[in-house]
Amino acid sequence: MVDPVKLIRKNIRSLAPYSTARDEYSGGLGIYLDANENPYENGYNRYPDPHQKRLKERIAQIKGVPVGKLFIGNGSDEPIDLAFRVFCEPQQDNAISITPTYGMYKVAAEINDVEFREVSLTADFGLDVEGLLAAADEHTKLLFLCSPNNPSGNSFPEEEIVRLLREFPGMVVLDEAYIDFSTRRSLLAQLPQYPNLLILQTLSKAWGMAGLRLGLAFACEEVVRAFSQVKYPYNINVVTQKIVYDRLAEDIKPQVREIVAQRAVVAQKLAECRVVRQVYPSDANFLLVRVDDPREVYTRLIEAGIIVRDRSRVRGCAGCLRITIGTPEENRRMIETLKNMEQ
Repeated sequence: MVDPVKLIRKNIRSLAPYSTARDEYSGGLGIYLDANENPYENGYNRYPDPHQKRLKERIAQIKGVPVGKLFIGNGSDEPIDLAFRVFCEPQQDNAISITPTYGMYKVAAEINDVEFREVSLTADFGLDVEGLLAAADEHTKLLFLCSPNNPSGNSFPEEEIVRLLREFPGMVVLDEAYIDFSTRRSLLAQLPQYPNLLILQTLSKAWGMAGLRLGLAFACEEVVRAFSQVKYPYNINVVTQKIVYDRLAEDIKPQVREIVAQRAVVAQKLAECRVVRQVYPSDANFLLVRVDDPREVYTRLIEAGIIVRDRSRVRGCAGCLRITIGTPEENRRMIETLKNMEQ
């Protein structure tokens, strides 16, 4: 079994993190003369809780995970970046990823000067498990899997992910940004079994909080501790912590059900359009769609005020657009615009 502590960079293991006087103060309201803040209360004059204790307790309760296994980041991009900073020696270690997938894994690797090895998915966007294992060597620290995957929309079989967890020599970063729309279950329950499992989730998709930028990382306590030591002290601001805490009381299930139902409707309607050649199965809140002339279709949609994502230049996605599921009216307008191209 992989020991994640041994994968952490030596300088990170011995790092003395930045601390504040309030890290040592566990009482209630006090006279705060420690942080050189403006003393006159206006709701924002104090620094936010660097450990997000109250918010973490709420999220941990919702997810059924101990607080010590939860890290809160400024969007999922922060824990993605921290994974490289915590585990990978620049110009020495490497990371592996599937392709096509979310582009920030590669960007983060390049920013951190870490070799990034890509293993193509199969023609139907399945995992090449043997290829992923064969790409690893003694300097491999990370494997990135997005399931449901972006931009293909499909989920990977749990048994294949579990095999990678058992046989891959480093941390397996499983990005579950779209898990709320999936028929497959989250692997959060597998955390105790696999210390090399690092799960990413987000409040930007199903929870409707993209503008607040709050991402979640779940891992063993040693990894969460390392992330917390390396992050900037006040990475989640006061306003975000408060609004997110309040919005977590809302029931997202009705909206998720409608998006999933609309996904099926839109997939059927798209398949009836003459400009569409293939609609790929999706477990997310978007559809990957292959069309005759992606640039022409993309431009015509833009002219109609409808913005989709052109993925036709991404490896494995030739001729494809990625279309997010909107409201029923937005979806109707998009389909209508595509049908008008046939005239």
